[in-house]
Amino acid sequence: MTGTIELQREFFKESSKVIFTNSEFIVKLFLYPSGIEAIELTSSRGRMVVLPYMGQMIWDLEFDGVNLKMKSMFSQPKKADKIIDTYGCFAFHSGLIHNGCPGPNDNHELHGEMPCAEMGRAWLEITDKGIKVCGQTEYVKGFGHHYVATPSVEMFNGEGFIEMNMNVKNLSGAEMPLQYMCHTNYAYLENAVMEQNIPNSAFKLRESIPGHLKPTEKWMDYNKKLLNGKESLTVLNNPVMYDPEIVFFADELNIYQDEAEFEMNSPDGVTFFTRFSTAELNYATRWLLHNTDQRVGAFVLPATCRPEGFNVAEKAGTLIKLGVGEERSFTIVTGKK
Repeated sequence: MTGTIELQREFFKESSKVIFTNSEFIVKLFLYPSGIEAIELTSSRGRMVVLPYMGQMIWDLEFDGVNLKMKSMFSQPKKADKIIDTYGCFAFHSGLIHNGCPGPNDNHELHGEMPCAEMGRAWLEITDKGIKVCGQTEYVKGFGHHYVATPSVEMFNGEGFIEMNMNVKNLSGAEMPLQYMCHTNYAYLENAVMEQNIPNSAFKLRESIPGHLKPTEKWMDYNKKLLNGKESLTVLNNPVMYDPEIVFFADELNIYQDEAEFEMNSPDGVTFFTRFSTAELNYATRWLLHNTDQRVGAFVLPATCRPEGFNVAEKAGTLIKLGVGEERSFTIVTGKK
């Protein structure tokens, strides 16, 4: 049996309000000082904060007292229509028409239109196994594309992981392009080992340099060593070299596994993991960054293509073409073991 609570913006106030409790969960609604609506789910294992009307970002996530999200300069979400202006969440949905870092010939924003999209509807689904936060937004442009996106994230009774889903349906009378990445911004764990059920050799260092990076000579030398095999990066033990970011790509994961599973294991026993179907998400990005302001150990970002912009994906033949009335769904399971 599923119970549904339909949410309205006027439910959210500066003072936190409990709207549901049972033996496993407490659900609260509140407004950040910035005016952003938030849902806080607290379970016997952890806590998750979701922004139901802002792209359904997951702002905070922790399990067993361990914070899973990146270190950033943002103490709270900011009102923004570009992800770069509020880059402090645990996870966001990247895409859907455009995805990733725009290339020289692209005209889209970093990570596309979905991360900060205004959601038209939000609701909770409560079942015997957990609570799901659901939302929906319609994208429509005159003389352009038209789709409906329905993301959700579910937290489970007594578990240390969540399930994220994104469903996209083409509502236009013409074919539409589709690029999607589940952008999970994991915390940086000192000396953690990154492992997965695909070979390390599947990862290739990104050789393009996005416009937002400011390379140093030391960073360029380190990249050359990674490229020629004089250095490897499966352990997070050289943080001074991860500024600016180090990015790896793994393509065509279905060659290796039907279901991909990635882990980051720290020496103190903390293990983060992500699992997904390679039939849905056949590409993976690894994003590492360590400086005074930001620290990220994004050991895997599952995607439908490399996050190098629209034109690169189109040229590579990895741009999905969604037919009239066609829909696609993407699911990942991620959290702490």
